[in-house]
Amino acid sequence: MCAGARSKGAACVGGATRSKRVPRAVREQQMLDAGVRAFARSGYQNASMDEIAELAGVSKPLVYLYLNSKEELFTACIRREAAALVTAVRAAVERDASADRQLWSGLSGFFAHTAEHPDGWTLLHLQARTQGQPYAREVAAMRAEIVAFVTQLIGAAAREHARGAARPGTLAGTEVAGLAHALVGAAESLADWAGDRRAGGPSAKEAAATLMNFAWAGLGNLLRGQEWTPERIG
Repeated sequence: MCAGARSKGAACVGGATRSKRVPRAVREQQMLDAGVRAFARSGYQNASMDEIAELAGVSKPLVYLYLNSKEELFTACIRREAAALVTAVRAAVERDASADRQLWSGLSGFFAHTAEHPDGWTLLHLQARTQGQPYAREVAAMRAEIVAFVTQLIGAAAREHARGAARPGTLAGTEVAGLAHALVGAAESLADWAGDRRAGGPSAKEAAATLMNFAWAGLGNLLRGQEWTPERIG
């Protein structure tokens, strides 16, 4: 009996077993890990608290004790994964580098994180957005934070170019914000492709370079005052 208990992480005292005490914070993270995996792979509707408890190695009542309900567990998973993604993007940026290098390093951080945490990305990009407004708002708040950060980087690039250009172009605030939204949207669309290395997808740095080649060249033209306009018809 004691030998079996040891294999399950329990201590044997006088022929009886006693479970090792796991700190609440650690146990809660284990439940969130299990929740992210279950929600990402089974979908919110199909994932059960029984499945999540089993993945976490705890009883279902303990999951309810810690996180109250399936809805609150789902929200906690979304918030944790969103915060982790934003932190990864900010931490990846090379602060003392040129503006284009800062943007590239931030994109590299984004693609590296989504590739390393595919369940977390699936939770944010697919599951949370399709399960109603309370969850979609959580993802929208994360996206707004990333867009604001990218807006700052593009604004810095415009100012950097203006200082060194003989005839600099100008970007209005709405243009900078629009470019930031477009760049973040493109990164989100590329993340699934970039994360599937088994299917021949690129590395995080390669994906970031692809997006920079697509976006930065066009931004460079804008900064030089070379705007694209549609041809007149008739």
